[in-house]
Amino acid sequence: MSTNATLKPGNQLWGIYHTDREYARVMGDPLRTVVEAPTKLTAEEVAARLGFGEPWAHPVAATELRRAQWLSKRRPGHRQELAHKPSHCIHV
Repeated sequence: MSTNATLKPGNQLWGIYHTDREYARVMGDPLRTVVEAPTKLTAEEVAARLGFGEPWAHPVAATELRRAQWLSKRRPGHRQELAHKPSHCIHV
């Protein structure tokens, strides 16, 4: 995600923080990353797929991007999936 990213309609920027608020306070409450998603739950799912354990999402402004410890690099022509993973079922 670049700092001059244009949001897709219906999406907003979510800052990803540590869920354990006491640990976060001790660590200085770092902004771990920023993701684009339509809802808090989806943002937390995206962060988990990126490898962030126990993510907590909170809305952030684009100006806060530079504070993030890590930002994903979008590949040209690659569409970032934000939807839920398809559920798996058992076929008999």
